[in-house]
Amino acid sequence: MTLDKVKQILVDYNGCDASEITKETTFEALGLDSLDTVELIMSFEEEFGITIDMSEGMKTIGDIVDIIDNAKK
Repeated sequence: MTLDKVKQILVDYNGCDASEITKETTFEALGLDSLDTVELIMSFEEEFGITIDMSEGMKTIGDIVDIIDNAKK
């Protein structure tokens, strides 16, 4: 499941608690700044074998999950 993989990448990246991450969680709420977000996007691209356009308006974890799911279709 995409959400579970995204959560694991986030946990590995900044040590956050996976149980606190939902689709509504924002990157900001996890203490991630724009540089962190760019690094995470590269991790997501590598993990899922896709390319993510940074201008797609990613504010929440759900946004990134939706972008990944749509790119895999």
